[in-house]
Amino acid sequence: MRILTASDSALLVEADDLAQAMRLNLAWDGVPGVVERIPGARTVLVRFDPHRTTATALAEILAATEADAVELPDAGEVTVPVRYDGEDLDETAALLGVSAEELVERHLAAEWRVAFSGFAPGFGYAVSGDPLFDVPRRSSPRTRVPAGSVALAGAFSGVYPRESPGGWQLIGRTALEMWDIDRDPPALLAPGRRVRFVRAEREATALAAAPDAAAPAAEPAAPAAAAVEVVRASLQLLVQDAGRPGYAALGVSASGVADRTASHDANRAVGNPPEAAVLESVGGAVLRFRGAGVAAVAGALGTLVLSDSAGVERPVVHGAPFATVDGDELTLGHPEQGLRYVVGVRGGLDVDPALGSRAADTLAGLGPQPLSAGAVVPIGEVAAASVDPVSVPRPLPAPGDLVHLEITLGPRDDWFTPAGREVLTAQEWTVTPRSDRVGIRLHGDTPLERAVSGELPSEGAVTGAIQVPPDGQPVLFLPDHPLTGGYPIVGALTDRSLDLAAQLAPGVRVRFTVKETP
Repeated sequence: MRILTASDSALLVEADDLAQAMRLNLAWDGVPGVVERIPGARTVLVRFDPHRTTATALAEILAATEADAVELPDAGEVTVPVRYDGEDLDETAALLGVSAEELVERHLAAEWRVAFSGFAPGFGYAVSGDPLFDVPRRSSPRTRVPAGSVALAGAFSGVYPRESPGGWQLIGRTALEMWDIDRDPPALLAPGRRVRFVRAEREATALAAAPDAAAPAAEPAAPAAAAVEVVRASLQLLVQDAGRPGYAALGVSASGVADRTASHDANRAVGNPPEAAVLESVGGAVLRFRGAGVAAVAGALGTLVLSDSAGVERPVVHGAPFATVDGDELTLGHPEQGLRYVVGVRGGLDVDPALGSRAADTLAGLGPQPLSAGAVVPIGEVAAASVDPVSVPRPLPAPGDLVHLEITLGPRDDWFTPAGREVLTAQEWTVTPRSDRVGIRLHGDTPLERAVSGELPSEGAVTGAIQVPPDGQPVLFLPDHPLTGGYPIVGALTDRSLDLAAQLAPGVRVRFTVKETP
């Protein structure tokens, strides 16, 4: 096997084939220091805790693994009715040199089994023994693939569990719900499960919208209960906490607040534990407080004003706790530096958790829905600890400013020419408006030049990964990124650069610097 650097807290292990990757993934269950593992088509991404182990020590343990005797689990069988009317059916059949009907018949006859999960919750990568299925991805991915779409890519067949972007070839659709957080397991196409595709007897319906797996913020039981009401929402206003790590096997990323430092600062200022749920606001917003309480604002820097029910205004100091009474309104001005405000309230936000977390995962559709005007979010009753406000705010970039982000190279830097690797660090990149919690799309005058053409089998990705699509313009992954992908990753941000990346507004200029190895 070959062990590659995926970040300063992750290794990517190359296996001989899919079967060995699955066995290695199982064999490493319980290895000290390992946080989670994300199997891919021929790889296993291993995330580790740098406080418990080192990359060198872990690599020695992983390399010494004997996985030949590990038995792959059998998770039973599921039947998936499919209406074979996908937009790409005829084109895919032509690519494979068969008729559309033969493609359908062989898809029905093949013995499929889910090898691993990834991309999004409920998305299972099913593989068969039929050599026909070696299907190229679309040259231009769709921005919206309907939920229930049955698709092919490489040797795999899968079903999109919710509406999302995607570059697989669409051959049909099913009405089955692929992901249900209240089901055990939540994913219908769970790893190890055998899949039997059959022709649907009736027209598949209700496929245009994704299943609602979210836990929306609910009105408090009594009007007098402490809560935060949204008067005017920002570009994106979300409930966030420390995230839900450890569910990669289900295709669920950790997600969580984008700027962890800001969340810790806001919670510490109001006396909350660091994992308490907060509001994350991209841009300005207006919030009204119900009941008496204590709040603090961290993260982006801008004008902060608190006005009472009589209209009397007073400024709010960034990072400092301030008392609120019923009817007070907090106005977050357009950020002058940074992008994301974080608002903490004493007691934390009390919405229903999903998989143990209150974080809103915008790609997966897990957790509370984005908040709009009129939404009311209850405040919890967690006992306050000692208050420790931040005395000096962090300096954050404004549009046009230049920031330096530290990276490690790999795991696929060898897919780029020496000139391409040099451009990565020598050139300035500009943050484009086409950015969100999934990823920041960067633009540079010179795109990264590839040394290896073709497609990369799907493999795991970390937050902070720098993925490079065919156009050579990098995408910097943020917390809601897909767990797996097929574009090469040239490098990844170090952990200490992640929070700064979350505060990059459109127009900020970026230079990457490679972390020096000790």
